[in-house]
Amino acid sequence: MKKSIYGLTIEQLTEWLLGQGQKKFRAAQIWDWLYKKRVTSFADMKNINKDLLELLDANFAIQTLEQSIKQESADGTIKFLFKMQDGNLIETVLMKFHYGYSVCVTTQVGCNIGCSFCASGLLKKNRDLDAGEIVEQIMKVQFHLDAKGLDERVSHIVVMGIGEPFDNYNNLMSFLRVINDQKGLSIGARHITVSTSGLTHKIREFAEEDFQINLAVSLHAPNNELRSRIMKINKAFPIEKLMEAIDYYLESKNRRITFEYIMLHDVNDHVEEAQQLAKLLADKRHLSYVNLIPYNPVDEHDQYRRSKPEAIKAFYETLKKKGINCGVRHEQGTDIDAACGQLRSKQIKKEKVN
Repeated sequence: MKKSIYGLTIEQLTEWLLGQGQKKFRAAQIWDWLYKKRVTSFADMKNINKDLLELLDANFAIQTLEQSIKQESADGTIKFLFKMQDGNLIETVLMKFHYGYSVCVTTQVGCNIGCSFCASGLLKKNRDLDAGEIVEQIMKVQFHLDAKGLDERVSHIVVMGIGEPFDNYNNLMSFLRVINDQKGLSIGARHITVSTSGLTHKIREFAEEDFQINLAVSLHAPNNELRSRIMKINKAFPIEKLMEAIDYYLESKNRRITFEYIMLHDVNDHVEEAQQLAKLLADKRHLSYVNLIPYNPVDEHDQYRRSKPEAIKAFYETLKKKGINCGVRHEQGTDIDAACGQLRSKQIKKEKVN
C-alpha cells in the first residue's frame, strides 16, 4: 500500500524531493496542486514534469480513503464512514455552524482508553492512523463541499473522533502542521482543538509545542472514585496528576482550556458533583471552560441514559454561581448515529452477520 502524500509536511516533502535529485521549489508547486487546486490525481499537476509525476505516483497516493456510507442529518450534519486501504473503517463528521464548517477527525482505528459510556471503545484499537490518513479526512470533506458548488472551505477542526489523539502523538503533530501551514490548508491554530482523555505526559509535551492550538480534556467526573468507575484511564492518570499537568500547560501557554463533561443520568449529574467540579477548577477558572454534553445513548451501554433537562440546568447553574465559565453543548446530528464510533460499530457488526 502506498503512503498518502498528505502525510508529509512541506519540509518533509522538500527533503524527500532533494533526496531524489529534484529541485527544492517543486515542493511548493506540489502543495499548491494538493491544497489550493485540490487535484485528486498526480497526472493533473500540469506544471510538473513527467519524470517527477511518475516518481510521485510510484511512491505515494493522493486518495487512500473510500467513502463507504454517508449519513445526513436534518440539521446539515454529515457523518462519513470511510474505508481505508487495509479495509479498516473510520468515521469523520462535518458540522455547519454560524462561523463556518467544522470537521471532526478520527486518529485511531478503535480505542483502548475504555470509557464505559463511549461507542468508540466498543472495538479495541487496531492501529494508529498515519498523518496522511488524518489529513485526507479533511480533504474528502472539502471535496464534498466543492462538489456541491459551495464556495466554502473547512475552517475549523476538532480532533475528537475515534481514538485517543495523544496516543498517536507523532502522527497527530504532523497532521496539525500540515493543516496549519499557510501553504497547505491554512487552518488557523485557534480554529483547531485537540481533545485528550488525560494522558498527562503528553499534555506536558503538548505544552512545549510551538503553536497555539486549543486543548480540551475529557474529564466527565470531579473525583477519582467516580472517574475511575466510568473512565479506566483515571487509574493510570488520576485527577491529581491530571490537574498538575494541566497547571503546567496553563503556565506554559496561558491559554484557556476546555473541560468536556458528559451528562449521565444519576451518575455524574448531581448538584454534589457540580460543587466538587467547581472546587476542583476554582484556581483555574480564569482559564477554564466547562462544556456540558448531553449524552448520546449507545445500545451496548444501556446502563447509561441522558441526564434530564432539569438536572443539566441545575448542574449548569451551580457552576455559574461558583464562578465557573460553562455552557451546554448545542446538539447536532441527533437523528443519525450521533455517538462517536456508533456508525462504524454498526457497520462492522452488519458485515460479520452477512
